[in-house]
Amino acid sequence: MRAMRWVTFDCFGTLIDWRHGIRTSAELIAPGQGERLLEAYNRHEHLVQAESPAMRYRDVLAETLRRACEEEKVELRADDAAVLAETLPYWPVFPEVGAELSALRAAGWRLALLTNCDLDLIAGTRRRLPVPFDAVVTAEDAGAYKPAHAHFELFRSSYEPEVWVHAAQSYFHDMEPAQRLGVPHVWINRHDQRPADASIVPHTQPDLRGLLATVETAASG
Repeated sequence: MRAMRWVTFDCFGTLIDWRHGIRTSAELIAPGQGERLLEAYNRHEHLVQAESPAMRYRDVLAETLRRACEEEKVELRADDAAVLAETLPYWPVFPEVGAELSALRAAGWRLALLTNCDLDLIAGTRRRLPVPFDAVVTAEDAGAYKPAHAHFELFRSSYEPEVWVHAAQSYFHDMEPAQRLGVPHVWINRHDQRPADASIVPHTQPDLRGLLATVETAASG
């Protein structure tokens, strides 16, 4: 019988265009400031998550946006702080995702999400994903945010994968913990970043195109 084979994915940044979502949502409340607020948001989110691992993700989004606006001297009305959580279910899927996930499923791989999100928010996003997922582990389930190991450990204990490859865009949130835990992994380096340690990411590609072949290689290595 074929081994139970899983590919786990981060969602936002890997399957969903997270930068587009943050930038365009910020434009709704501060026209012309979306790019600045996106970059400031990136500097603060992991700090908020590390400070408050049990904080719900919609509150992480709001608190991080507050800090980004404060840093960039952009006025943020109290009732506008929820804009990211409100728009998140509408953030776009990267165009190649449907075909590549379909190819994985056709080849017998099961699919799962390991996401720094909550159950209610990811439910809205899953409606936009073009292929069904067999499992989801959220920050709400894990009680922590990646790069903590809780997502990976909970997935492993819950599903006991015989073959497992993790694919994600974030070197910090996903590649480093996958390496530490001995999980074969593929870096979806959408922003052509330079890794701090290239040996951590031997399997790298700029997007999901051709992912099946890379996953098969990573699994066999």
